[in-house]
Amino acid sequence: MHLNGKRALVMGLGVHGGGVGVARFLALQGAEVTVTDLRPPDDLRASLDALAGLPIRFVLGEHREADFRRAEIVVRNPAVPPTSRYLQIARAAGAAIEMEMTLFFRLCPGPILGVTGTKGKTTTTLLLGAMLREQFPDTVVAGNLRISALDQLPSISATTPVVLELSSFVLEGLGEAGLSPKIACITTIAPDHLDRHGTMEAYIRAKEEIWRHQRPGDPVVLYADSPIMRAMAVVDRRPDDVVWFAGAEGSDVYRLKGDRRAFWRGDELIWHDRSTEGSITHTVICTRDDVRLPGAHNLANIAAATAAACAFGTAPEHIRRAVRAFAGVEHRLEFVRELDGVCYINDTAATAPEAAIAALRTFDAPIVLIAGGADKNLPFDTFAREIAQRASAVILLQGSATPRLLDALRAARASVAIHGPYDDFEQALDTARRIAAPGEIVLLSPGCASFGMFRNEFHRGDTFRRIVQSFT
Repeated sequence: MHLNGKRALVMGLGVHGGGVGVARFLALQGAEVTVTDLRPPDDLRASLDALAGLPIRFVLGEHREADFRRAEIVVRNPAVPPTSRYLQIARAAGAAIEMEMTLFFRLCPGPILGVTGTKGKTTTTLLLGAMLREQFPDTVVAGNLRISALDQLPSISATTPVVLELSSFVLEGLGEAGLSPKIACITTIAPDHLDRHGTMEAYIRAKEEIWRHQRPGDPVVLYADSPIMRAMAVVDRRPDDVVWFAGAEGSDVYRLKGDRRAFWRGDELIWHDRSTEGSITHTVICTRDDVRLPGAHNLANIAAATAAACAFGTAPEHIRRAVRAFAGVEHRLEFVRELDGVCYINDTAATAPEAAIAALRTFDAPIVLIAGGADKNLPFDTFAREIAQRASAVILLQGSATPRLLDALRAARASVAIHGPYDDFEQALDTARRIAAPGEIVLLSPGCASFGMFRNEFHRGDTFRRIVQSFT
């Protein structure tokens, strides 16, 4: 791509690193860069500091139509919907609309393995990266992980594996550009981001973009126990291109077409494949004793990462070594501390009910659950029933979704004690500490987004960790 001298506009600087990486990349390529964001400078201080000294013009606290009419290329933050009127202005003026990830896909010389899913995608992405890195030490991991992919370009060669976490927002842009990874993996699909996509059907279509533009022979890794993904597999896919994975809850994975699959059989993770001679092979990759991650859902994540790694050609011994070493991801069932016999667990990344349900099912001990927050137009009925069965108490956080969650708890006739909603997080945690008995778990797994009380879910998790660590 010829960017030298181009008038480039970055729409949405953000605080997760992607906007910073785009702006830095464009400036170093010689583009005339303007960054515009609706947030004021104080909210973007860390991102602005990271770009200090670069020849970049900033327009903060507003968007100006004139900037979009003048731009030759607009790079939008994934959170900006494609229907934005500012993007319409830019398109009408002849600008190319890109995202960090579309730029990266066009420029990356190495093979890309993409991972998406409603839940499990971060754990699967990082675990897949760890598996590949055991055999291919130069493996790059980036994407929806607060790691700029464009920043990694200088270290990527034609043989460097690149593992990317891809959100549905990013996949919308990749779909518009006709781009998909060499190997695609979808961990789970359940209702999420319906405030953005509108319907479940539209959300599923966004997830399908991860494989829609693959070439014949490019593998797509799908969850055998998902009816949605089983339906996906019969649409424009050759059976030999589909690689299945299954968790430990029992599966009809054997009945599905295709030779390649990773699944748990008892305590063993099996890789099923056809050898070059044509015979079926069963390889034991690891056992449950090798696994350090808690919860049945993480067994499915391990199977997903294994299926993608095997499809890429990673040797079983390297996969096994990575599984044994992998201790988990911050903000996802993260053990913070034990105090007075009570364990405090940070699962702030559970921003949808399905993710919070998986967290509740992980533990046998009684749970004091911290839940609620910002609305994404998601159903709470199943979440409320799970809370009623597994929690001794629930502490609600103030937010646009919390009244609906409270209504769902009442409809489920939950006998669980309900506290709040609180608009003071420290007060909520003080209540949790006061009511939790020895042997119980205080679990932050909100099932909702964080906006309102916090900048994002990571700010929520960091605050939880800080307050809990301050308890004496």
